[in-house]
Amino acid sequence: MIVYPMNLPPHDPIRMEIENTEDLAGTQASLEVIMEDEASLWFCGKEMQRGKKLKDHVGKNEKTKVIAKLQKKGQGAPGREPVVSEEEQKKMMAYAFRKQEEMKKLDTESDDAYLNSPWADSNQLKRQFHGMNNIKWGPR
Repeated sequence: MIVYPMNLPPHDPIRMEIENTEDLAGTQASLEVIMEDEASLWFCGKEMQRGKKLKDHVGKNEKTKVIAKLQKKGQGAPGREPVVSEEEQKKMMAYAFRKQEEMKKLDTESDDAYLNSPWADSNQLKRQFHGMNNIKWGPR
C-alpha cells in the first residue's frame, strides 16, 4: 500500500496470479501447474484424503507445524527434506573434526606425564634414608 497506494498495476505478475488472469502458455512455469482434480496433498509421508478435516490428519495440538506438499496423483509420496541443511551439516562436521583433533592432541599429552618427574617418584624417600641419592654409574 505504501509503494502502490492505488493497488498493484494490472501488468504486475503478482496481481495477475491473485486474480487468476496470468497466462503461462509457453513458459517453464506452465509445466509446474497442477490442476485441482490432478493434485494430492501429502503430509508426514501420508496422502491427505479429500473431505477429511486437517485435525483428522494432524491431531488437536495447536502448536503443530504442518509442512504439506502438493504432488500429482499417482506419483507417490514426495521426497523427504533433509533434517538439517547442508550448511548446518558442514558446521557440525567441522565442529566434530575440531573436537576429534583436540582429543587426539590430549591423548598424546598423557595425563601420566607428571609421573616421570622426580617429585612423583615413590621410592625417593627410601633412597634418601639409605643414602642412595645421586649415585652415578660409569666413569667420571
